[in-house]
Amino acid sequence: MATATQPVATTAPAIVEESPKPGFNIGRAVAWVFMVLVILASLFPFYWMLRTALSSNNALYAGSDSLLPVDASWGGFERVFGLQTGQEAIDAGGAGQPINFWHYLANSIIVSTLVTAGQVFFSAMAAYAFARLQWRHREKVFGFFLAGLMIPAIFTLLPNFVLIKQLGLIDTLLGVSLPTMLMTPFAVFFLRQFFLGISREVEEAALVEGASKVRVFFRLILPMSSAPLATLGILTYITSWNDYFWPLMVSYTDRSRVLTVALGVFKSQTPQTGPDWSGLMAATLVAALPMLILFFLFAKRIVNSIGFSGIK
Repeated sequence: MATATQPVATTAPAIVEESPKPGFNIGRAVAWVFMVLVILASLFPFYWMLRTALSSNNALYAGSDSLLPVDASWGGFERVFGLQTGQEAIDAGGAGQPINFWHYLANSIIVSTLVTAGQVFFSAMAAYAFARLQWRHREKVFGFFLAGLMIPAIFTLLPNFVLIKQLGLIDTLLGVSLPTMLMTPFAVFFLRQFFLGISREVEEAALVEGASKVRVFFRLILPMSSAPLATLGILTYITSWNDYFWPLMVSYTDRSRVLTVALGVFKSQTPQTGPDWSGLMAATLVAALPMLILFFLFAKRIVNSIGFSGIK
């Protein structure tokens, strides 16, 4: 008995149409050219700083129009690190007095560390109180506290100076650190936005198990907030490192003088031929290099954490 076989339907392979490659776009080209020009304009001051630092101070004015180091020399860096004697510095066109770079660097590290540790810790506690604890007029107090963002920092310099003077902390590292060591409105707002996004169920489960609010804060909230805490710490450290005007007001001697103020003092030690631009640019480059490295290492984390915390 013959069996009829049904013809097997063959499915033709689907034809995938390749999307046409984008052609030349004038608007895109103009955008790229503009972006490259902006990048070059942003990086040029750093290159000019390096070029000046590697130039000989005596020949700097004669070759002011040169884009390359003039009479290339490491003399500026040698004066910064104290590797030249006073007479050698004067012969090279610099000031005869050393900058005592390492002492000022240590002062900047101590001040920035105190400010960062204190501000992150106390701001985290305040942000947790505003985000999680229920108390009367919480939102009104937070709005009043947040209004401090609209007060220019220069308005608080004189009251802070009077307070530091009455506490007897003038010309001390603690006096330089104290005004920004407790908390700032921005830091509290930044961390509060993140704390609001943490699931309440996790916190309520810990409270049911018998944990106190303090234990929940230290054992649960802070470990879960390591990313925004690290971001705030980096931003605070960079800001404190670059601060100039407040340390200038309360630092009178080398005992509490930080690196940014020391650079101004170094510039004022003008030899007969003019400012020691080579040494000054070398010191500025060395002082800025740690912060540039720190920012480039954590730039992605900073951007991601700021976007996740709701700051647009």
